[in-house]
Amino acid sequence: MAIDLNSNTDSKLLDTRWHSLKLFNVYRMLIALMFLTTQKLLSPESIVQDLISQGRFSLAYESNLLNNLVLSYFIFSCLSAILTWLKKPNIDINLPTQMLIDISFIISIMYAQQDQPLGVGILLIIAIASASLISQGRLPLFYAAFATIGILFAQTLSFFASNKAFESYTSSIMLSLSCFATAWLAYSLAKRAQVSETLAFERGTDVKNMAQINALIAHEMPAGILVMDQSFKIKHHNIQAKTLLDLDLDDLQHKSLNEVSPEINLIMQEWLHEPNQSNGSIKPNVIKINALSRELHLRFLPVSEIRSQGCVIFIEDWSQMQTQAHQIKLAALGRLTANIAHEIRNPLSAISHANQLLQEEDNSPSNERMLQIIADNVARVDQIIKDVLELNRRDRTNQETIDLGLFITDFYTQFCAVEKIPLQSFKLVACPSNTFISFDRRHLNQILWNLCKNGWRHCKQIDASMVLMVTALAKSQEVRIDVSDDGDGIAVEVRHHLFEPFFTTEKSGTGLGLYIARELADANGAKLLLKPHSNSLNKNISSNTTFSIHIKRF
Repeated sequence: MAIDLNSNTDSKLLDTRWHSLKLFNVYRMLIALMFLTTQKLLSPESIVQDLISQGRFSLAYESNLLNNLVLSYFIFSCLSAILTWLKKPNIDINLPTQMLIDISFIISIMYAQQDQPLGVGILLIIAIASASLISQGRLPLFYAAFATIGILFAQTLSFFASNKAFESYTSSIMLSLSCFATAWLAYSLAKRAQVSETLAFERGTDVKNMAQINALIAHEMPAGILVMDQSFKIKHHNIQAKTLLDLDLDDLQHKSLNEVSPEINLIMQEWLHEPNQSNGSIKPNVIKINALSRELHLRFLPVSEIRSQGCVIFIEDWSQMQTQAHQIKLAALGRLTANIAHEIRNPLSAISHANQLLQEEDNSPSNERMLQIIADNVARVDQIIKDVLELNRRDRTNQETIDLGLFITDFYTQFCAVEKIPLQSFKLVACPSNTFISFDRRHLNQILWNLCKNGWRHCKQIDASMVLMVTALAKSQEVRIDVSDDGDGIAVEVRHHLFEPFFTTEKSGTGLGLYIARELADANGAKLLLKPHSNSLNKNISSNTTFSIHIKRF
């Protein structure tokens, strides 16, 4: 997800300015409240008494003015705080307006408080400094100029309104210069802080984006990842690591590697004590372990030159890598054998034709036997060529919607008729109604024919020696086709090589039947599996071998 840096930065700075203005409003309300509590409010009787006894009107006038200014300043502080909390109006209008009114009130209170005007002037410097930190541009200098004009005007007005002798402007000028110095210094600091904050926010956004990209890459990687910290606890992991290690834990964060996988932890401890390379580079360790019948490939990469500072563990499914390499080799072998098969077929046809011509002549029994051997081997080689060519066409599927009940019934009838198998020896368990699959009809027929033919050849060929059963699996939304027989079963040492090409235990076999059946099943999105020593639903049938086809159904 792309992030607009300029928009987010401006929004962040705007929020910071509003927050600072809120804090300044809290400060202003406290100052106004302090004025209300400390200011001596004169009653009308005391004002009249001072006027008669001293003959002066200035005390009453100045006291009323100061009281009114303090009360007005408190009301202004409350209204400003409310508008600031509502963020109305725009801060570029709200802030200058508040600051100008605030400066005006402070100068007016300085004028009304004739005894200690410079004491209130400190509040003026604080207000200008705060405005400089919050404002943008050169407004702080404008605030200082506005305050200077107000200070000089109030000083001049106080001289003409009082009976005191003329006093020097030194204190007023010093206060004005302090306002300018404070404004410039605060403006410079605010500008530098704003640049630093913008840079920090942009760097933080870059780091956040990079973290999201790294997390996405780690999540989509086919290999599992475990990031270990200095205490050898898991700092980061991806879903593939949990899948390969078959872990049921919801969260691996901050868990010890020994708790998650003691076997990997032991290997990592050995890796930690291995000497580093002499040239300074650290070579990744390649280790293989067997976990849950899955062969895993581990690589340890240190995060620094010192291995004890942590490492990254890459976990790969070595068996899957070997399978992919095996598939590539088989694909290349398939193209080669297909070309060879085409080249062999022409001379093989000539041999077969010459053998037929020789068989038509009068031959001695020994010659007839030799000619029959030639014919049998020619037929065998021709069958191998057909199987190889069929294997090369495994990816050319023409899938269609098949009513499995009707298909299995037709196949069962046709197979028993062609292979001359008694119906009582080959049992069909009825397929559930309304079971539909998407499959190449020709491929499914070839797979079942191959499995049933092998089953009939190895079974006892008595009543119920072979069973064809279809089961609808509700949980996995699959349909399973089982071909079972009561033969002697398959030896353990043979099972691992059963689906390999050109592997056979029969003298006359080609070793391609089951391999082609599995390849055709994979091409149609199905799985062909061996389930040795499974029991049939019929208690009278002792089924020692079962081949199952798992197909997705509609």
